[in-house]
Amino acid sequence: MFKHILIATDGSEVASKAVSAGLKLAKKLAARVVVMTASEPLPTRVSVETIAANFPQEYEKATTASAAKILGEVRREALTVGIECETLHVRHFPAEAIIETAKANACDLIVMGSHGRRGIARLLLGSQATKVVTLSSVPVLVCR
Repeated sequence: MFKHILIATDGSEVASKAVSAGLKLAKKLAARVVVMTASEPLPTRVSVETIAANFPQEYEKATTASAAKILGEVRREALTVGIECETLHVRHFPAEAIIETAKANACDLIVMGSHGRRGIARLLLGSQATKVVTLSSVPVLVCR
């Protein structure tokens, strides 16, 4: 069965359900776990006039703090379930980060949440889960 599970989270309620499901599955399968969260890079086409000089540093601090909070909560939950997990903060677009992290860590299952958006909301907001399912060679378990 699955021996190395990647759990992707953004800290949302939907992602938290996926974290719980992934940790419980890993416990049942005695699988190793990597949990990751991604921070999107700053837009590259921003004029100097539109941002303060220290905005990139503030963005880095904010995303680092957010990732630490999210991954700290996951570590506590993993300990409660009775398993260890590696945690990663990746600075890349979420879908790409998930796929690349799964490959780099030789994961054989990806667990992630999806808000289940449909229609125009999906067109406007996109779906990281859909991108991962479509582009990944690793099986994906999507939780809602």
